[in-house]
Amino acid sequence: MITPEPHELSELVRQLHGQATPWLPAGFGSRLGWGPAVQDTATVVSCQRLNRILDHAVGDFTVTVEAGTPLRQLQETLWSHGQWLAIDWPWGSEADGSGAGSVGGLVARGLAGGLCHRYLGVRDQLIGIGLMRTDGVAARAGGKVVKNVAGYDLMRLFTGSWGSLGLITELTLRTTPMPPQRRGLLLQGPLEALDGLRRWLLRSSLTPELIDWWSPALSLRAAREPKNALLLSLASVSAEALADQSTEIQGRAEALGLHGQRLDPERLEALRAVALGERSAQGWLLRLGLLPSHASELLADRALRDLPLVLGAGSGLGYAWATAEALPAYRVEELRRLCCRHGGYLTVLQQPQSTAVPAWSDAPSRALIEAVKREFDPKQQLARGRLPGVLKAA
Repeated sequence: MITPEPHELSELVRQLHGQATPWLPAGFGSRLGWGPAVQDTATVVSCQRLNRILDHAVGDFTVTVEAGTPLRQLQETLWSHGQWLAIDWPWGSEADGSGAGSVGGLVARGLAGGLCHRYLGVRDQLIGIGLMRTDGVAARAGGKVVKNVAGYDLMRLFTGSWGSLGLITELTLRTTPMPPQRRGLLLQGPLEALDGLRRWLLRSSLTPELIDWWSPALSLRAAREPKNALLLSLASVSAEALADQSTEIQGRAEALGLHGQRLDPERLEALRAVALGERSAQGWLLRLGLLPSHASELLADRALRDLPLVLGAGSGLGYAWATAEALPAYRVEELRRLCCRHGGYLTVLQQPQSTAVPAWSDAPSRALIEAVKREFDPKQQLARGRLPGVLKAA
């Protein structure tokens, strides 16, 4: 891994371009093993020395940072001003955000957690971007104010691009006031009743921060009964409002035959930490997506037996993970087919070294994706083999 100083970055990228050398953009490199293996031997170019918080417009609720800024450092700075970047710690982080990686890496992967139910994902909080093209030329899109929509498509194009289009160097993001009050609920019972509660919540005027499905295996890891569950997080400026919401939800849950537990902020965060999983270089990590209305059918299927799974009840996005011994490759393929039948997809973020399951399938828009790639990377230098939506490059 090459870790250039900020003033050296442009010249380094120009040299790589002139030599047509394959290279891979990176932050700290903590999740470089996620997704497809990079074809050829690629030079890893890290931007971890681009690590400054450039501007925090507290009154405008925006922050501009260099891409190598640790996500934990950014959140701690924002917390000191009563604000935060309303996103989840990336899967595999510690409960306090240790191991969360860089802000640029977060945007490059474009993966959202349960908090996107209320706050949307990082792509929706991104209002400006700076990047290094493959020829070493710097480019910008967007701005530093929330209402600025210039460069809208470019920002979203780079979110979730997995380093295949260019090196992200700078980001301007929208911040959110920290809610002074937070409470949670963990509700368990039959799938049909849980799904009934999910539908009621989505139609109601209540606005939980997250509504996450839990599989029985995940409930067991949290020292709860091995049953399906819904984990809810509620946030407000008023403790009385939270108490009223909790009472209303719990009353509805009991009417459906569900049982549950109210959670103070500490217990809520402890349970959410269980759903961050455990980092391992040898096991499986799967990213699932499907139509939210089909989540209960997925949870009832035998393909998910014994797998820890967390899935957004409103977004249909989540993670499942297992050791190599607990999950044979054929079951991963079975689960992928199941997600497709329910209007979704499955991405293999991590897998045992002994397996070779494709990280993702061809997208219907593959031809368009490859055309965009040629425009941004005509020499096909960047992240060879890991262009999202392309199973195998031609």
